[in-house]
Amino acid sequence: MPSPPPNCGPTANPALDSGLIPRALLLGNPERGAPQLSPDGQQLSFLAPLDGVLNLWLAPVEAPEAARPLTQDRGAGIRQHGWLHDGSRLWYLQDEGGNENFHLYSLALDGSPPLDLTPQAGVQARLIGMSRRHPREALVGLNQRDRRWHDVYRLDLHSGAAQLVLENPGYAQFLADEALELRLAFRNSADGGRELMVAEDGAWRPLFSIGKDEVMSTLPLAIGKDPWRAYGLDSRGRDTAAVVEFDLRTGASRLLGEHPKTDVLALSLNPLSLEPEAYLCDYLRPEWRAIGGSLAADRQHLAALGLEQASLSSRSADDRRWVLSLSHDRLPGHYYLYERDQGRARRLYSARPELDALPLARSHSHVIRARDGLELVSYLSLPPALDQDGRPPQPLPLLLLVHGGPWSRDSGGYKPEHQFWANRGYAVLSVNFRGSTGFGKAHTSAGDLEWGRRMHEDLLDAVDWAVREGIALRERVGILGGSYGGYATLAALTYTPQVFACGIDLVGPSNLETLLASFPPYWAPLLDTFRLRVGDPRTEEGRALLRERSPLHRCQDIVRPLLIVQGANDVRVTRAESDQMVAAMQAAGVPVSYALYPDEGHGLARAVNRLSFMALAEAFLARFLGGACEPYGEALRQGSLRLEAGVEHLPGAAEALAGAGG
Repeated sequence: MPSPPPNCGPTANPALDSGLIPRALLLGNPERGAPQLSPDGQQLSFLAPLDGVLNLWLAPVEAPEAARPLTQDRGAGIRQHGWLHDGSRLWYLQDEGGNENFHLYSLALDGSPPLDLTPQAGVQARLIGMSRRHPREALVGLNQRDRRWHDVYRLDLHSGAAQLVLENPGYAQFLADEALELRLAFRNSADGGRELMVAEDGAWRPLFSIGKDEVMSTLPLAIGKDPWRAYGLDSRGRDTAAVVEFDLRTGASRLLGEHPKTDVLALSLNPLSLEPEAYLCDYLRPEWRAIGGSLAADRQHLAALGLEQASLSSRSADDRRWVLSLSHDRLPGHYYLYERDQGRARRLYSARPELDALPLARSHSHVIRARDGLELVSYLSLPPALDQDGRPPQPLPLLLLVHGGPWSRDSGGYKPEHQFWANRGYAVLSVNFRGSTGFGKAHTSAGDLEWGRRMHEDLLDAVDWAVREGIALRERVGILGGSYGGYATLAALTYTPQVFACGIDLVGPSNLETLLASFPPYWAPLLDTFRLRVGDPRTEEGRALLRERSPLHRCQDIVRPLLIVQGANDVRVTRAESDQMVAAMQAAGVPVSYALYPDEGHGLARAVNRLSFMALAEAFLARFLGGACEPYGEALRQGSLRLEAGVEHLPGAAEALAGAGG
């Protein structure tokens, strides 16, 4: 294994002096984020670090600097929260160590300890619905009786008292109306599709069927004031998902908005009328489009204020105050309070103020054609000093970042990892390979049964494009990804061992047979999708395909450096996936480095762990691709990182962990 020394500075923190932005500024916790306006519009809740951990804070809207913490979490932090509709309390969801058994908590505004509303051990809570008409209650799903299915309870958000509403007969998802009555549910069908079920007169009946190619892009999202009307996405009879109104008596749908090249991704409803006002599309860049004219005056005011590209983050119950988020490729996020009556706005805060004056990378959108002509929407970032209208003056080391899912997508806008790696001297490319969602059913279905084959070939075609365009150095291309992106890294180094100079796999599956056999019980509704789109382990042909596409069985072919990173509590891609890959490589005499995080799950939630991983990753890539890197400093010691194998391939890591330098 070649070992040129990493291009890391010799001192503890030379990053700013050397032109490197410290990784903590780019990838650590934001100073403030996820703002939520209280129903009366007078208070602002948000997430901010407390002793390095994201906690829930509260401030008066008129004095956001006078904030105080409401929680004292010392673990992975809080990620999702909101207000009760009467403003009396806040709620948030949190799991333990990445195990995804989320609990629902209720929090008073006086700083008293939070109340765990779903304290059952080993049980996952899902928030189904809340309502203005019943502001102190919620519908919650709990899989206590049967780990596969979430029974529905009506929960008192002040006391935790729960009343059973429905013992789940095998439905995958629910949607409730304003009266907190269950209205819709999904039932899986044997062919991989779904039936949409509607509640009527105390019973459930099928409303319409959804084909297997449509299940990811046909779904109601909200019930209207009229409980027989719903709003959501529909891709039946079309390629891209449009926003529609569903008639829950007949199943008919009425078109409200669409985009010719991309699925509608999100919908914004008026909190008073419960009618849709706007929808989000994202082909090359995110774009909110209005439905009707209810927002016309606001759009004019916001354009005059330079906020026409801002997103609506939160709104008061009377809809007179909005919190807006303005973000783009070189702006992590500025938050504004918008007064609708006056048509004026003022900035509340910046998510990462220390980055506001620093040189950040642009995100250039490209449509790359795969070898069979399929269009792959992709995003390229370059080191700011070398970005000449989207092309560097000479080819650079390239880092291919592969998104997870695979049924998700990369989008335009601010990308923290793009910023980080571009700052380290790399060209950074993200590709929406076939199988990605968001670009219509045909694009997604083109990835069916193509793990490790055409989905991988799309990545190879993107690398070839970058080399032809003078962006990338052929011999200095690395690949990095998480979840499916981790699988793509393993596939790249096994099936095409000479193409990439090195790879980093974060929580990626190595064996598709054991992956499908180890999903948590509540993933039962997803199994048919995996069998149809990845491979069916119930058939001889399916087992052969899964085995053929599993990098584990070709690990002896790896000739380039590989770093594997895993969360010990991962329930989606279990630790066994990484353990067995490392063991097989060691048995075959193939070098590998293995980093384990005992307190993480499917990804790295704790900021200290995220920063230690990125410190390890940038030193690894500096060694094998030649980019710059910030010294380890204390990063490796501040999280839970354990180096299980191959520490000798990570120069200085053992010493940094021991506190002896780095």
